[in-house]
Amino acid sequence: MPIRPEYKWYYPVDWPQLSAMIRFERAKGRCETCGGPHGREIRHLGDGRWWDEDALTWRDGRGRGLPRLALAVDAVPVLRTKVVLATAHLDHDPTNNRPRNLKALCQRCHMIYDRPGHRRRRWLTLRMRKAIDDLFLGLYHG
Repeated sequence: MPIRPEYKWYYPVDWPQLSAMIRFERAKGRCETCGGPHGREIRHLGDGRWWDEDALTWRDGRGRGLPRLALAVDAVPVLRTKVVLATAHLDHDPTNNRPRNLKALCQRCHMIYDRPGHRRRRWLTLRMRKAIDDLFLGLYHG
């Protein structure tokens, strides 16, 4: 995930090297939640299940093998996605760069992990809009 310009000063100067160390040395180029390989196009079913070319098996959203799924997939459309790893702060604090607070996540796992924070920010944004609306346009104008 790209870093917003207003948050760049929270990150250390060596963030690119630290991020690469987490993604490629510690996680060995795979998502630490589902096991998706960085930079490769994978086939998936849209609900977290994906085909692992290396192990020749279907995997679920947590990276566990699903051997029985091989027969049932013929009737379901298979999608393709390129996996891109990013380093995530587990406590959402960009100043806390300890290795145990950082995790290599693919785009799907990153969005799932950040979902509660996104909902909280969306709720706050809607409430702020309503408050500004009330202030300038009257009670519940629009």
